[in-house]
Amino acid sequence: MLTLAEAAPAPARMAPRPAPELSVVVPCYNERANVGPLVARLGAALAGIAWEVIFVDDSSPDGTAAEVLRLGALDSRVRCIRRIGRRGLSSAVIEGALASSAQYVAVMDGDLQHDETRLPAMLAPLRAGTADLAVGSRHAEGGDAAGLGPAWRHRASELGIGVAQLFLPVRLSDPMSGFFALPRPLFERLAPRLTGAGFKILLDIVLAAGKGLRVVEIPFVFRPRVAGESKLDVLVIVQFAALLLDKLSGGLLPLRFIAFACVGAFGILVNLAVLGLLTKLGGLGFDLSQGLATLVAMLANFELNNRLTYRDQRLRGQRLWQGRVLFILVCGIGAVANVGIAGMLYQSHTNWSLAGAAGAAIGVVWNYAVSATLVWRAR
Repeated sequence: MLTLAEAAPAPARMAPRPAPELSVVVPCYNERANVGPLVARLGAALAGIAWEVIFVDDSSPDGTAAEVLRLGALDSRVRCIRRIGRRGLSSAVIEGALASSAQYVAVMDGDLQHDETRLPAMLAPLRAGTADLAVGSRHAEGGDAAGLGPAWRHRASELGIGVAQLFLPVRLSDPMSGFFALPRPLFERLAPRLTGAGFKILLDIVLAAGKGLRVVEIPFVFRPRVAGESKLDVLVIVQFAALLLDKLSGGLLPLRFIAFACVGAFGILVNLAVLGLLTKLGGLGFDLSQGLATLVAMLANFELNNRLTYRDQRLRGQRLWQGRVLFILVCGIGAVANVGIAGMLYQSHTNWSLAGAAGAAIGVVWNYAVSATLVWRAR
């Protein structure tokens, strides 16, 4: 008599599907309208190459992930990683690349501004073993950055490139590019050294790799955006500066702490500007004017930290108002500690500038540590 296991039909054996040679990682947020056209363009550009595209979506409210999943049901080369409760281009790229089993990984934006037809040219030197990193460059001979948009974006990009080139261990004409390719094993070796913050993942990779990285630049024309909105704003520029400081300090100063301290320095300027304005207007007295100026500076610091320092943990809705109140309380205690420690050191005959600097340092560390624990705590 047959047992149940013997009577059951043997499961169908599936032929193993080889891993694609190239994974194209596309970090995206609110790019639903561009998903279908990008997949179609990749299919045409990568004919003859075993490829897949991994869209890493930061829970876009416009239904980007749903569109990727719809296409994925029709084409198994289209994959989706949907991230809940976390945001950021660099960390999205890292997650997407580490989810790949392909021999090579390429990174490009989801807004159709990067020229997908240049991917085979970027893949060729990696296959040949003559380069470790292929960068799509807007500034190499034959490239063009016309699609970048308004003049201020061109100037900001040029400034960022100039600053970055001062610290790069290799020659690179477009370290701000978001269009590049490299072998996946190399990316995996570098991943633990990446900050995973901000928007300039290529710069992070090059600084983490150090000297000896063989780089080839492939010129491309940066297209104008057709659909959706640009994610570039002034805060991205601040994050870029913080990334450089993080790398220059060897990781001793966390990127968030650097950003938090920069926001604090800006808060001092806000405080002085408001105090000066209220003093000129007169009628409130110095103490009340200073109190109001401090409150305005705290609120300004909170808004900047919420949008910049903790961009990936941004508070919204009811948590936003709770966060504001907590932040003011935390900074109020920090201010008391600042004044108390500075006064104690000054009374013990410490130079006034050193005493003030020590008090300020204690205040910044307190505000950062407690804010991270209470205000922007992980959910």
